[in-house]
Amino acid sequence: MALRALPALVLDVALVLLFAGLGRGSHAREATLIGLLETAWPFLAALALSWILCGAARRPIALLRTGLPVWLGTVAVGMLVRWLSGGGVALAFVLVTLGTLGVFLLGWRLIAMLIVRLRRRSA
Repeated sequence: MALRALPALVLDVALVLLFAGLGRGSHAREATLIGLLETAWPFLAALALSWILCGAARRPIALLRTGLPVWLGTVAVGMLVRWLSGGGVALAFVLVTLGTLGVFLLGWRLIAMLIVRLRRRSA
């Protein structure tokens, strides 16, 4: 992986962990590291697979070429892994996951893209 892509990967991982932590908190689940990882692992695995399959390391902040497949792959594969491992995949949870991870995984890329464009204009 290109070293310049490492901050983007770390940010994506942190946001997936934040998503899992917020979900656990909203359901009054115990706030432990093990509990957080139990909730997050299907989505972290899906995130890793999505990063590999879409070649995210080449263009980590690209909104459409990277952000979109990383977001949709993380949600789709994460839900599949969650379902296969006996976790719940109610429609409401799928919709909340789509929305939250969409804002998280696409949002920071949109902000980064805008910053890059503004810097180019001012240079």
